[in-house]
Amino acid sequence: MSDLTTSDLTTGGTVRPITRWGDPVLHRRQQPVTDFDDALHQLIKDMFATMAAADGVGLAAPQVGIDLALFVYDCPDEDRRRHIGVFCNPEVTLPEGKDRKLDYIDEGCLSLPGAYIELARPDVAICSGQDAFGNSIQIEGTGYFARCLQHETDHLKGTVFGDRLSARARKKLYSDHKSVADDYPVDWPVSARTSSN
Repeated sequence: MSDLTTSDLTTGGTVRPITRWGDPVLHRRQQPVTDFDDALHQLIKDMFATMAAADGVGLAAPQVGIDLALFVYDCPDEDRRRHIGVFCNPEVTLPEGKDRKLDYIDEGCLSLPGAYIELARPDVAICSGQDAFGNSIQIEGTGYFARCLQHETDHLKGTVFGDRLSARARKKLYSDHKSVADDYPVDWPVSARTSSN
């Protein structure tokens, strides 16, 4: 039996290259996590290291090329409380009817670096799944954290946030990305972003 905790998995990882939109792994449903073993825990450590190097708030396994229903996060909520953790096999429940309130703010993705565009999402999300050790967990996210939970869970269903945009908005997002794409090496964030400014 392991004495590890989730906080033990947030350090000691190796930065990996981030997979870009267009790679098949980002556009298909991910495989469920079934083995909560040392290999999974090393992957989680690497994902935390990669997310930090890329200055992100969430990172899904397919974003490092791994076909697993897993994401990590380090994200503030609407009260600026910091949430750090891991979800395996997550499902998100969103409010409906009169309880549903949308936030209209810019969203980006580490797999399409440097580009942001407004996307409406519910301001509350309940995420259920398993932690890094197979225990059942559930958390309610508000504000930016609610957006993070929705964005990362989408990744595990093969949906990138560009899929939720109108054709016109998607075209602008791609144009914005193209204007800065050369600043991001192929193996970013293993190699640091360069600045053309």
